[in-house]
Amino acid sequence: ESKQAAVVAMLQRPDGATIAEIMAATDWLAHSTRAVLTGLRKKGHVIERSKRDGSTCYRITAAA
Repeated sequence: ESKQAAVVAMLQRPDGATIAEIMAATDWLAHSTRAVLTGLRKKGHVIERSKRDGSTCYRITAAA
């Protein structure tokens, strides 16, 4: 399983994932993590932002 597939799986969870959670799972830096989110958006995924415990949480609401 690729890291990008792992990120997609995390974002498809009901509560989504924060940048910090994605960084911990992939060993990527924050700018790389945000770049992957941008790439997923360009591929057609709809990514919703919300707040969870004071952190921004991202969740895929519609797959490409």
